[in-house]
Amino acid sequence: MKTKFLYLFAIVTFLSITSCNNDDDDLDEILSKSTLSNIEIGLNNNEEGIIGRDFHLNAEIVAGETIDEVIVAIVPREDGEYAGEWSFQIAWDEFKGLRNTTVHKHFDIPEDAVEGTYDFIITVTDENGSFTDEKRTIEIIDPENIAIDPGFFMDILNTNGDYFFGSDEDPDYEPITLSKNDTIQSLVQIKNVKDNGELYVVLIDKDLDYYPESTKDLDLSKVIVYDVYKHQDEEEIFNFSNQVPGNEQGQEGRNTPKLVIGAEQDNNTPEPNSITGEKAWKNGDYYYALIYTNTTHNISLHNYIDVKIEGF
Repeated sequence: MKTKFLYLFAIVTFLSITSCNNDDDDLDEILSKSTLSNIEIGLNNNEEGIIGRDFHLNAEIVAGETIDEVIVAIVPREDGEYAGEWSFQIAWDEFKGLRNTTVHKHFDIPEDAVEGTYDFIITVTDENGSFTDEKRTIEIIDPENIAIDPGFFMDILNTNGDYFFGSDEDPDYEPITLSKNDTIQSLVQIKNVKDNGELYVVLIDKDLDYYPESTKDLDLSKVIVYDVYKHQDEEEIFNFSNQVPGNEQGQEGRNTPKLVIGAEQDNNTPEPNSITGEKAWKNGDYYYALIYTNTTHNISLHNYIDVKIEGF
């Protein structure tokens, strides 16, 4: 990085001395830099990293010429107070040679990270010798100190009596095949939540290349909604489910809905959506996706299950 900076500095110095012999277009071409946009830092873009947990990064890059390398660094701030020394760097060279790209990455915050407020720096080096960086602020948090720590389990039942189960502790499902006219029914439970949150369970055609990780990212024109359910103003930690049994006083509960593979409308509430256009039923590979967002604490949870649909 230091070598590239000195190289760029030398070019600038040389051009400033010989500017009378070079036009502005040449200068702009030599010094053209990459640009970054649509930057998302942390799950749900909350600018937080949980020690030992998955971390989300998204950024769109247009290179000055072509990308050389993309580097992320998490470094202590000069005014920060920390219980120990820690910094982090990760680099990707898979974008080398591209003119523009979207960097969508997930990586774990290391177990040895130290809580505190850090500078989060994204650097794009260009093959023309220039570099561009973007600095944001990020909170690194110990899992014991987060307000909520959601986890999930989910099961699926189809008309053949096949039963599928998975959880955050064992997220690997056996492959699931659903046929036209099968009826699916799914119980979903989100553990350790409070305040306000919303859950969507949806089918997504893999050909759409669409992977929402938060309910805020959902485009209902691209998903078939199996269920949508919310909780509000829950002051204590509890386990949230899309099935609510009646209580001892005989109050009516909520049963998990059913969805027929091939139905004309989905289960979106309060108004079902027609299953047409990009999300029309077809044979092929789908995701059966659980997406939960706690809108109070800006924390999201998602899980994708591979599903094959046939019979169309």
